[in-house]
Amino acid sequence: MPVIKILPHAEYCPEGATLTGEPGTSICEVLLANDIHIEHACDQVCACTTCHVIVREGGRSLSEMEEDEEDMLDRAWGLEPDSRLSCQALLRQQDVTVEIPKYSINHAKEGK
Repeated sequence: MPVIKILPHAEYCPEGATLTGEPGTSICEVLLANDIHIEHACDQVCACTTCHVIVREGGRSLSEMEEDEEDMLDRAWGLEPDSRLSCQALLRQQDVTVEIPKYSINHAKEGK
């Protein structure tokens, strides 16, 4: 099973984390299933950028980026060449390392 290494994030995962997920599962699904409550305002349908992550290692092992995701990422805060929407980035067989950006464009957070 592929491993997702989450770099430390002050709010969502202060210590960082190492998680596993089934191939075909999105990064967002794995985070949420492991109590890392990343923003996902559109309920994981590629209609916002609140679940934006930066893939620091292993990005080529994820599913290919679709045009809808590319278009949506243009609106993400802190966009980098290795940015992905975690709800659209599906695991394959290799391990990945991701960073959750410090900010998102979501001004009203769920459950806060």
